[in-house]
Amino acid sequence: MDVDVLVVGAGAAGLALAVDLARRGTRALVVERADGLFPGSRGKGIQPRTLEVFDDLGVHDAIRAAGGPYPVGMIWQDGKRLGEHTMWDETDVQEGSPYHEPWMVPQWRTQEVLFARLTELGGQVAFGRELVGIAQDAEGVTAEFAAGAPVRARYAVAADGGRSTVRRLLGIGMTGETVDPNPILVADVRITGLDRDNWHIFPPADGEGFLAVCPLAGTEDFQLTAQMEDGGPAIDLSLAGLRAVVAARSHLDPADVTEVRWASEFRPRAAMADRFREGRIFLIGDAAHVHSPAGGQGLNTSVQDAYNLGWKLAAVLSGAAREALLGSYEEERLPVAAEMLGLSTRIHRGEARRGAATQQLGLGYRGSSLAVETRTGLDATALRAGDRAPDGNRGGVRLFDAFRGPQWTLLSVGGAPVPELPGVRVVRVPSYEAYGDGVFLVRPDGYVGWAGGTGEGAAAYAARVGAGG
Repeated sequence: MDVDVLVVGAGAAGLALAVDLARRGTRALVVERADGLFPGSRGKGIQPRTLEVFDDLGVHDAIRAAGGPYPVGMIWQDGKRLGEHTMWDETDVQEGSPYHEPWMVPQWRTQEVLFARLTELGGQVAFGRELVGIAQDAEGVTAEFAAGAPVRARYAVAADGGRSTVRRLLGIGMTGETVDPNPILVADVRITGLDRDNWHIFPPADGEGFLAVCPLAGTEDFQLTAQMEDGGPAIDLSLAGLRAVVAARSHLDPADVTEVRWASEFRPRAAMADRFREGRIFLIGDAAHVHSPAGGQGLNTSVQDAYNLGWKLAAVLSGAAREALLGSYEEERLPVAAEMLGLSTRIHRGEARRGAATQQLGLGYRGSSLAVETRTGLDATALRAGDRAPDGNRGGVRLFDAFRGPQWTLLSVGGAPVPELPGVRVVRVPSYEAYGDGVFLVRPDGYVGWAGGTGEGAAAYAARVGAGG
């Protein structure tokens, strides 16, 4: 084998997976058809749960430095400010959730940060490698490219976007719907005449669609988004074309748009692959599910696909866990992707608001075969196996600091005795209401795998899932 894992696509999902594998010592190679990283701002919202993931992967500080909070929306009409528009419903600040608002980082910058982290860990990306064929057998996967030698890997992961070549070659269908028949123009531009304190919104008028101009934190750019006409003339992505759109829909002059740095168009749709796995090949990110950009769920769901799959691949490849563990990837992530697709679509259509649900802190895997809850008589609001393990400070221990890293963590709350599990970090804290007294075996991706009133049964579970191996 040339590598343990071949990752096809150097977007946010592929890079996040490669970072997770690299810190575990797993030999992985990322191949990317383009000659460099994606240049646009498209997926610019990093949700609180993804900030927690980035904290664990060692890129949180760089992500915070690269972006900023979302600006308040400002509604314009006829060159006058009509008033502010709040994009997000406020949510309560809780000790168990250190991040409680989305953070704006242009997608190109997020990918640069992940790429730098991957390089730091010794990982690599092979650019200019266009996949043209993929086959698998009982031992591994063989990938063929338009140029250069084939690559042989134990497993392969498709992270190559909504038009995934891997998915097409595997014959996996994509089922979905058009969310909005009108195409959307999105571009990164330089604009004069608008402040950078607001997300400037120009509602539809005179038969034109909406226009929104958002300052991109950490840059001099604005992200321009405009709804175009279904069946209308071809969308002009040139400087002249964008100037015409801005002049027609706002009080700005054409010359106020001084530069186009990146531009694209798309039709909002919601679609999901019929399955997320074919033998030794897995689908993550847009290759598995395509979202409307409303609500900022696409990139975040994609990164969390990678975070779910990385530790499982590493455990199987190291021999710590049986291959059956890999079956839990689709089992856990497909329902989550379906839920987030539905949420994105409702937000796009104005049927739901951006708020607690979009932060993805409440997502979990209670129904998973990996979630084993041995306690009885729990309150309806109690933390259970399958839930995200909360943060908190108790007895001089910050839990997220204790969980950070690629290992499993055995957490004793309130003095419950725990067994010694080889390779598993043991953490003891006094009673904490977010957990309740008991024993919790926390997975490498920050979810409770096993929970009990005592440690009895934890060792058997750990052996089954390869904890500590």
